[in-house]
Amino acid sequence: MKLHLHARVSSDLPDAMGRFLTDKFGAASISRDGDEWIVRAAIEGKSAREANRTLLAQLRRVERKTRLRAEWTHAGLTERFFDYVPKGSGPAVP
Repeated sequence: MKLHLHARVSSDLPDAMGRFLTDKFGAASISRDGDEWIVRAAIEGKSAREANRTLLAQLRRVERKTRLRAEWTHAGLTERFFDYVPKGSGPAVP
């Protein structure tokens, strides 16, 4: 299924994280806000939880202390996560 990601990624190595995110999502999908990276992308995955877990594991291979605040949207539902922890879900806002 196609999941739409809107995330904020912060890390102790923001430049290395930026290179990784650019390689993974392309320069058009990411922007920088101070030491945080903002990612907007579409990803194929089985579920929001699984996609979030996979992405955070990849990010933490680059820098162990990476933090991920993510919203995954599919079929009119948005699921929110802080790192691996689900923080709720609700209808997608257009």
